Amino acid sequence: MKKILPPVITVIAACTAAWLLVRWVSGTNTSNSIRMAAQSGSIAEALATEGADEYESDLAGCFLANPDIRAGNLKGNWTGFRGENRHNIAVTQKKLLVIWPKEGPQVKWSIEVGDGHAMPSLQNGTLYLLDYDEVRAGDCLRALNADTGAERWHHLYAVRTKRNHGISRTVTACNKDYVVSIGPQCHVLCLNAESGKYQWGFNMRSKFGTKVPLWYTGQCPLIEENTLILAPAGKDVVMCGVDLKTGDISFKTPQPGGLDMSHASIMTISVDGVKQYIYAALGGIIGVSANEADRGRILWQTKGFTASVIAPSPLILDKGRFFMTAGYGYGGVMYQIIKEGPGWQVKELFRTTRKQFASEQQTPIYLNGLLYSVLPNDGGAKRQQLVCMTPEGKHLWSSGKDDRFGLGPYLATDDDHIFLLNDTGTLTLAEVGHAAYKRVARYELMQGKGRDAWGPMLIADGCLFLRDSTRIYCLQIE
Repeated sequence: MKKILPPVITVIAACTAAWLLVRWVSGTNTSNSIRMAAQSGSIAEALATEGADEYESDLAGCFLANPDIRAGNLKGNWTGFRGENRHNIAVTQKKLLVIWPKEGPQVKWSIEVGDGHAMPSLQNGTLYLLDYDEVRAGDCLRALNADTGAERWHHLYAVRTKRNHGISRTVTACNKDYVVSIGPQCHVLCLNAESGKYQWGFNMRSKFGTKVPLWYTGQCPLIEENTLILAPAGKDVVMCGVDLKTGDISFKTPQPGGLDMSHASIMTISVDGVKQYIYAALGGIIGVSANEADRGRILWQTKGFTASVIAPSPLILDKGRFFMTAGYGYGGVMYQIIKEGPGWQVKELFRTTRKQFASEQQTPIYLNGLLYSVLPNDGGAKRQQLVCMTPEGKHLWSSGKDDRFGLGPYLATDDDHIFLLNDTGTLTLAEVGHAAYKRVARYELMQGKGRDAWGPMLIADGCLFLRDSTRIYCLQIE
């Protein structure tokens, strides 16, 4: 019996290892019906992070490459949240296709993805998407051929996350060397942009004491040259810089007290020649020096913005101004950063109500001297309509009761056009400006069956990328 037992154990172990390997590889091609969102909707908020604090991931994870899939030929870059300058305005190289055929703009490709709202960044023909694989229970950073949507490689690390109005939310950030993602449970991952090789990673919960926001992490990473800028809003550190090559912390901004992570992202502004990072945390908004000499020093802080939930990021204008808004009845505030002697202060210029100018989820757009936003669901008679306002707070127009857009995203082009996507996947192209809103084209891309189409859109080389909760599309728009 003793002679038989070791070979039997060896055989069992080998079979188990083979089964695990097959399960891992086959998981890549598992039917996406398993990923589909339940008709009953999202997991209750109270259960969303159950057990998550007990699970610390090995971010080195697992890697799978498809060597035959190369980078695409698509030109142009969209290197992070709201594009190169974070203003959500695409520069058009050609004339937009404003007369759409009955079947709508050409769909170049579409692929099924995990339940969520994350959208990719784009660099040198490759899309970098943070996905969630419910079959293997892990965050999955995927590199896709931008021409076809075919997967070049993916990196997966295990982390249990339940649906809570979707799972993945953040837009990755990339440059020619690295790609960075922030997972729903605050895991930060950095990979080599070309090969997918693991560089480093950490969990902001364990490293900084970050509290996971109600609907998971919505903060999108910001890359400046070779530094990643984060706002962990933890116990001792509210903002920090991370060396992309090594993962070492290059600067820390001490926690001033009472600031927690929101769903907003860090934005940059230059005032009187001084570059600053602006972050709207739960508990207050801070301005942090981005200059090399005192990078990370808090320049100013205001506690006048007291929204309980913050999803939009600060909207940067000129003359040191930025607009901050939130949903759930809050409205908006226009601020101005002013240099006073050796110090700084932030001045409140005016406020708007939820019925005048506000946003629940998307960050508004500042285009050619005007502000645009889709009013929240509690915005009164003009709810869910696109509205236009001057920087001084004067209302110019709204899109009308026949043009409502829910919580969906909107993206502008530099020639005064805006693409708008509603919750169920109907795409609208509108001409905007001082005069009025003019609908140019509309198409029910998802036949009214799209679900929670909330992920921010991106444009590059005449292609528009958008999604609903379980599918990404690439459309030809020029």
